[in-house]
Amino acid sequence: MTVEKNRQILLASRPRGEPSPDNFKLVETAVPEAGPGQMLLHTVYLSLDPYMRGRMNAGASYAQPVEVGEVMEGSAVCTVVTSNLPRYMAGDIVVAGTGWQEYSLSDGEGVQRVDPALGPISYALGVLGMPGLTAYTGLLNIGKPQPGETLVVAAASGAVGSVVGQIAKVKGCRVIGIAGGEEKCRFVREELGFDGCLDHRQPNLAERLQAACPSGIDIYFENVGGAVFDAVLPLLNNFARIPVCGLIAHYNATELPAGPYRVPLLMRNILVKRLTFRGFIVFDYGSQFRDFITDMSGWLREGRVKYREDITDGLENAPRELIGLLKGENFGKKLIRVSPDPTKR
Repeated sequence: MTVEKNRQILLASRPRGEPSPDNFKLVETAVPEAGPGQMLLHTVYLSLDPYMRGRMNAGASYAQPVEVGEVMEGSAVCTVVTSNLPRYMAGDIVVAGTGWQEYSLSDGEGVQRVDPALGPISYALGVLGMPGLTAYTGLLNIGKPQPGETLVVAAASGAVGSVVGQIAKVKGCRVIGIAGGEEKCRFVREELGFDGCLDHRQPNLAERLQAACPSGIDIYFENVGGAVFDAVLPLLNNFARIPVCGLIAHYNATELPAGPYRVPLLMRNILVKRLTFRGFIVFDYGSQFRDFITDMSGWLREGRVKYREDITDGLENAPRELIGLLKGENFGKKLIRVSPDPTKR
């Protein structure tokens, strides 16, 4: 059967503050044909991630922004439809940076094979992919967890935070999560095995966090910022380590937050407590991917790491779901199922 149209979602305009559906545009184009040195990919699962909000802005960052009128950036699990590359054949399953579209061309650069034997192929966008690698490398290289230490992680039911906490438990830490809503907190405690989880939507977070961490905090895995960081800062112990991989509370901000100028307070804590803050981007540790896959697939097989996905059908729903993700409305790793999973037929 010949497919005549390729649906794509473009960046229609740059948002100011919170994105809206008007910032996106769904279009139909012809399905491209693979030329020499190319293969045609059909998207199965599209990953939605907080970093995408930053790509919608103009200006310098660690990666180029999406230009207005271009396909939104994103990674996907795909099947190979046709291939003119010797390393890939029709029917292979791969992860590639396809963007938000049903069909795409690739020359093989940056493409990774997916091994269905390791778990559901969607895991290649989550616990066995970029979010899992972010948790693994940030925690082990920067957090350096030691048995008996206390770790705190926000967005604890999400794609990165849930894995951070479970790896820390494997390494012998006491783990406190922070999440939005009692349902998520219950999942983090009862299913993921954290020692505690606090609902940041309830009042007196700072007091409740202090009660949950009577010996202070040795590692804070930062992926949120905002009020959560305000509650964490006074509890950081001497020589605490703070891997910084995201600041989702600030991604839609259009101005500095209200309140006193707090940089001197932060700098004093860094000096007096000899704190280590280290920002990182997951590809800083790309060379550790094989070690990560070996360890993580083993932990999954042994039941030491559990994982939850939040899957919505239909490419057309990606804008709405990204907007919701930035508000914390997802419960687990957010994916868009664009076409049927070939391993579940």
